[in-house]
Amino acid sequence: MRWFRRILLSLVLLLVLLAVALYLFLKSSLARLDGETAAPVSAAVELLRDERGYLTVKAQNEADVARGLGYAHGQERFFQMDLMRRNAAGELSALVGAKAVPLDQSRRLHAFRQRAERVLAGLPAEQRRLLEAYAQGVNEGLQALGARPFEYGLLRQSPQPWVPADSMLVVYGMYLDLQGSQGRDELATSWLKNAVPADWYAFLTQHSADWQAPLDGSDVKPVAVPASAWPWQGVKSACGDCGLRDSRDLGSNNFAVAGSRSSHGGAILADDMHLGLRVPGTWFKASLEWLQDGRNIKVSGVSLPGTPAIVAGSNGRVAWGFTNATADWADLVAVKLNAAGTHYQSPQGEKPLVKRMERIEVAGGPAVEVAFQDSEWGPLLPAPHQQYALHWVAHDPQALNFRLLDMARAASLDEAMQIAVGAGLPAQNMLVADAAGRVGWTIAGPVPLRQLQDFDQPQDWSAAGTGWTGYAAFDQHPRLLDPADGLLWTANARVVGGSMLALLGNGGYDLGARGQQIRDDLRAKPKHDEASLYAVQLDHRAVFLQRWRGLLLDKVLTPEFVSREGLADYRRFVETQTAEAAPGAVGYTLVRAFRDQVLERLFAPLATQLEAKQLRMRELKWVPENPGWALLQAGREDVLPAGVNSWEQLLQQAVLASRGKVQEKTPSLDQAGWGQHNKAQIQHPLSSALPFLASWLDMPATPMAGDRHMPRVQIGNHGQSERLVVSPGREASGILVVPGGQSGHPLSPFYRADHEAWLQGQPLSFLPGETRHRLLLKPRG
Repeated sequence: MRWFRRILLSLVLLLVLLAVALYLFLKSSLARLDGETAAPVSAAVELLRDERGYLTVKAQNEADVARGLGYAHGQERFFQMDLMRRNAAGELSALVGAKAVPLDQSRRLHAFRQRAERVLAGLPAEQRRLLEAYAQGVNEGLQALGARPFEYGLLRQSPQPWVPADSMLVVYGMYLDLQGSQGRDELATSWLKNAVPADWYAFLTQHSADWQAPLDGSDVKPVAVPASAWPWQGVKSACGDCGLRDSRDLGSNNFAVAGSRSSHGGAILADDMHLGLRVPGTWFKASLEWLQDGRNIKVSGVSLPGTPAIVAGSNGRVAWGFTNATADWADLVAVKLNAAGTHYQSPQGEKPLVKRMERIEVAGGPAVEVAFQDSEWGPLLPAPHQQYALHWVAHDPQALNFRLLDMARAASLDEAMQIAVGAGLPAQNMLVADAAGRVGWTIAGPVPLRQLQDFDQPQDWSAAGTGWTGYAAFDQHPRLLDPADGLLWTANARVVGGSMLALLGNGGYDLGARGQQIRDDLRAKPKHDEASLYAVQLDHRAVFLQRWRGLLLDKVLTPEFVSREGLADYRRFVETQTAEAAPGAVGYTLVRAFRDQVLERLFAPLATQLEAKQLRMRELKWVPENPGWALLQAGREDVLPAGVNSWEQLLQQAVLASRGKVQEKTPSLDQAGWGQHNKAQIQHPLSSALPFLASWLDMPATPMAGDRHMPRVQIGNHGQSERLVVSPGREASGILVVPGGQSGHPLSPFYRADHEAWLQGQPLSFLPGETRHRLLLKPRG
């Protein structure tokens, strides 16, 4: 037994030594927070951090500010930045191996690495200079770490240096997140238009008349249920994915009140951008200060690691924030190919397709080569849709620049509007508030001008005069300034109508319930302050679902049905716990699941036929709520799915099926509060591959309030990526909260710094607090 004890003791000692070695390795890769170090700066740069890691960079010029911000990003967030550039370029396989090859193949369609280098070469000299300075700072910060970031150790890889073109790729990555339909929305919508009569197409794809809240008052009327036969009468449902997608957009909210509607007389901006939630988060809080032309510049808010810009924030005179515009930023060209498939017809005659070979390096395996074919309008789509070319804003030089950096110096609403038009970023609803009390809305980013009969149908561009003709100039950009009631709001739904909507098109607008609830919240008070706007961001009242609750209580949960199926508790929860998407609200869980089941069953024949074309119902530019509710009210039996004899039967089946799905996760309805079905899934990219580290890397799986179709959008791994409320000139009273922390290192005190405040709806200061750490970057030599 003595030998066994010795072996056991040796194993324990070995494990202890390994644990100590791992800890020391991890600790050595932590960012340096205090002291002095030499760096490639022209004058001393201070990097200050408060107790939560909120960064302040102070320098004598803007280039050194970019170097300082890059240094901090490189130390705290390099792995996140690396994933973003690789995702856009299609280079993830070289880091993580063969499992990423399919994603890389899809990304190489766009040749973003080559585009980034071309666009970089054409940028204004000052923008290039700042990107070069930022890259210098990133690489200096990375090299100053005592060890490579821990993720590279786990992957047995070495980080590659940052170059200015990588910052361009980070922005291309945001294009993929925010405009990533890749033409499949147009394929699905075009199929629908050609498959059903015109009256049914207009009915199914109508904008919401019940939940609209456009800024310009351009309300639409509902499209009535057609009198003709239901296009899918008798079609059997056999869809593998019958699921709904209420809107194609990731979502965001922003809203603003003019000085006339605030308690202190200053305009106030609120912004919460909804993105995928992960560890570390999308944004990095930063306050940047430098001297320019004899005056102090200070801009604070959220930066995007990989770029030197404050994306949303305030400079003391102007505050700004974004939501995704959800308009139409791409078209499919029906390419007229020759019989051999090697040439296509253009306005100038027949041209050869350009064959492009992309080589994908794969960690631990052989490289993969993929062939693409490019036309003058863009790349041909992969099979089976290779007869179409994708023409997308992101493929044009106008898509990308760093004009957003100029917002740090904008002095008024009018100046901000000028900057927005030329900004190269995925087109956004931009709201601006200025220190004079004014507010305004515009589309920031490139807006294409088109000569097309239908934005939602692939068309032949080989005839002269068909296609895109350029991009909108300042006087053509949609904008609304100084609204009479002093209120503005956007939430990814239709914002305008008439000629402005005709210019923007429809990229799959949100239903509008979220925007309407925000509008009504703003109108409910004569005066607002920062706290009341923050309360709007946290509003999780279930206004949208109340009509579905009424349907259940008034028409479906009859005494006979309740008694027969044992639904007394079900009905009690629906009666008493549906006012909010609160963690303990069982009734909310049940009503939400019932609605989804009704609409999925109703439109399953449509999903089935789309799948036969290798398309999905989720890709349509439509909102199923609009036609679905209208069909329910009409009560026409010819629209019922095959095998269903009455609306009563359909609705009762939906109750039982949705209850069953809820009970799969929470067998007892008493435990089926919404929070049990809506737990935080804020995870590190490597935790799924290393589940034994998940509890250390991920944020806790906490039950959350909020959902779709209400201001507080929080759904598992998607939601409010920041909450920002600020009045320019009154930043000390502002609010800024992010879902996680500043650092991507799990041993950092800043790794989870804001998480609990974000979960609980606790406001944190817009500006950094008292300095707890000071690192001085000194010029070399």
